[in-house]
Amino acid sequence: MADDRQERIRNRAHQIWQEEGQPAGHHERHWHQAAADIDREDAAKPSAAKTPARKASGAGKAKAAPKEEKAATKASKPKTGKPKKAAK
Repeated sequence: MADDRQERIRNRAHQIWQEEGQPAGHHERHWHQAAADIDREDAAKPSAAKTPARKASGAGKAKAAPKEEKAATKASKPKTGKPKKAAK
């Protein structure tokens, strides 16, 4: 990851150098400016470490219906079979 950051800083410093007309002797200033730019970019992005990872298990499974839905479905079904005897 540090190598990736170094590469991003190197590319940004080169871009700054080109934008300024490729002046000699300003490489340290370009490097520090590029590092600050990259740090600002990284601070603005939500970090993967800060965001909890989603669980992979159950990704293809359908969620169970809530209890109210199940109860409503059960109540709306016609009853079949023998009628219950009345209590004496």
